[in-house]
Amino acid sequence: MHKVVINGIDTRSLPKLTQSECEELLKKTKEGDRDAQDKLVIANLRLVLSLVQRFSGRNANSDDLFQVGVVGLMKAIEGFDSKFNVRFSTYAVPMISGEIRRYIKDGTGIKVSRSMRDIAYKALKAKEEFELKNSTSPTMLEIANEIDVPVREVVCALDAVSETISLQECVYNDGEDGLLLMEQLGDTKQNEEAWSTNLALREAIADLPDREKEVLTLRYFSGRTQMEISRKIGISQAQVSRLEKNALSKIKECL
Repeated sequence: MHKVVINGIDTRSLPKLTQSECEELLKKTKEGDRDAQDKLVIANLRLVLSLVQRFSGRNANSDDLFQVGVVGLMKAIEGFDSKFNVRFSTYAVPMISGEIRRYIKDGTGIKVSRSMRDIAYKALKAKEEFELKNSTSPTMLEIANEIDVPVREVVCALDAVSETISLQECVYNDGEDGLLLMEQLGDTKQNEEAWSTNLALREAIADLPDREKEVLTLRYFSGRTQMEISRKIGISQAQVSRLEKNALSKIKECL
């Protein structure tokens, strides 16, 4: 067997449990037997490692993912109920995977609302369970029906927690010349530099306070004068001018 050492553990030395042994240790754990719990954790570290390998290449340290996976394993042990009528490993896989996914997503620079992350977690867990039962991937509609959430919200939630990719990401490399993602994005109306500038401009405007954003929209997208804007939103022209200057200054800094 190939030697794999992670966090100082040689996986070749990890014990293997029969189904009856696993059930017995789970029973003792529920009764408060800490030794049984430790044996159960150690015997399932190989399962954690196999799931960690699924997330390789996601800019996360494998040792950190392994530790997070063990946390998921502990939660699975704590929450498992023999009444589920499933093998412990079947129950533990989505728990461990979910814990690792949350760690990876929470560690990104993009912050997603808690409610959105909760929907995404439920959707990912439902997807894992569906694949285990049916050996095929579910549709978005099937996931939505399973967690009783509108399809649109499921799609938005999964998109929000999906891993971001840099425009400079290499999508093909033949050993000599690499092809960047940016080079595969075509636009007949504007060049690469203008496309990047427009994207940055959109992001800068989106970060503005609502009142400044409203003034810019009326001023530059609707063609209103400062006086017209002041009458429309009920503030003085001087305030409109100040909001406009502040907004433009912030956008300039972002660009």
